Amino acid sequence: MNSLSHYTDWTVGHVHAGVLGWVAMIVFGAFYAAVPWLWKRESMYSARLVEAHFWLAVTGTLIYVFAMWNSGIIQGLMWRTYNEGGTLAYSFTDSVVAMHPYYIARAIGGLLFLIGAAIGLYNIWMTIRTPRPVSAESAADIPVPHQVAAETPQPGE
Repeated sequence: MNSLSHYTDWTVGHVHAGVLGWVAMIVFGAFYAAVPWLWKRESMYSARLVEAHFWLAVTGTLIYVFAMWNSGIIQGLMWRTYNEGGTLAYSFTDSVVAMHPYYIARAIGGLLFLIGAAIGLYNIWMTIRTPRPVSAESAADIPVPHQVAAETPQPGE
């Protein structure tokens, strides 16, 4: 398998499965756990946006990775196909043309992942930006400013 996939899009897809499907998802999960705690909020701004981000990221990653794995296998097979004369049956340009639908799928998957990340960043921003609700108990601790009346001179003084 390694000799077939080496230097092809399969390797790129394999790396992106780890980067998008594992590392990026762990990082966003860590942000979703840490941001409310750091800014002393009850929860994230919107649980629905967290879910939308998750599903867009998962769908985008799967489309991206499967497109790259498929295109890598096709590249590997095309680069190892010989004709009766012993020369390559397909030129490098032929293999690039054959990759066109997979590159479209790769762009769609990457765009879905990017939209999900933008939704996640918006949700984090709104969580930080939304003011913390003041409870009745903590409201009693807030000092009330005292109005100092300006001394006005009385007539005849």
